[in-house]
Amino acid sequence: MKTEHQYRDEIVHFGKLLHQNRLIAATDGNLSVKLDNGHILCTPTLMSKGLMTPDDLVIVDQHGKKLSGLREVSSEIAMHLLIYRRRPDVNAVVHAHPPTATGYAAAGIALDRALCSEIVVTLGSVPLANYETPGTPELAEALAPLVVDHDAILMANHGVVTCGPDLLNAYMNMETVEHFAKIALVTHLLGKQQTLSDQHVDKLREIRMKYHNHNHVGAVQGKG
Repeated sequence: MKTEHQYRDEIVHFGKLLHQNRLIAATDGNLSVKLDNGHILCTPTLMSKGLMTPDDLVIVDQHGKKLSGLREVSSEIAMHLLIYRRRPDVNAVVHAHPPTATGYAAAGIALDRALCSEIVVTLGSVPLANYETPGTPELAEALAPLVVDHDAILMANHGVVTCGPDLLNAYMNMETVEHFAKIALVTHLLGKQQTLSDQHVDKLREIRMKYHNHNHVGAVQGKG
């Protein structure tokens, strides 16, 4: 079982990685973790995720009410809370603006074509949620139909949100989305997309189920 201090260190670490790997800029993005008592530890608003310290983080309850912290809660906490409500298996959420994937979101193009076996195994597909104003309840509701079946979602004209059984998996899902977006962009530039057959996709989905179950069990053991 991890302590709150360890979770704080994790969020700071992955916030720096998001910034260093140019998945966010300035004060973009937000990260959160569900603590063992059900409260949510999250990044504050209006602060670079590459410059945070553990003491900058905020704790809220499952309704978004601040319980502790010197800074203000992220305006997009409702998005995180929706995912935790709809996905009991999720213990971490990451929101970022990776340039290539966000370009697809701004173009209104989902990353849902089976172009690479790895993306089918790790994420299945990355759908596109309709645009709503960031930080509003409407944005969270736009994600609602997609959250149950997807660990990564493009948000039209906004960015990407990913989730996972722990913060490491949620962060890696964000990296995977951006990597896949770059590959998809190359196929667009080349003028051809050779997608996998339905038969191959079905086999990869079987592997995905085993992969997903393995990650979930590992995360549960880590929390216990």
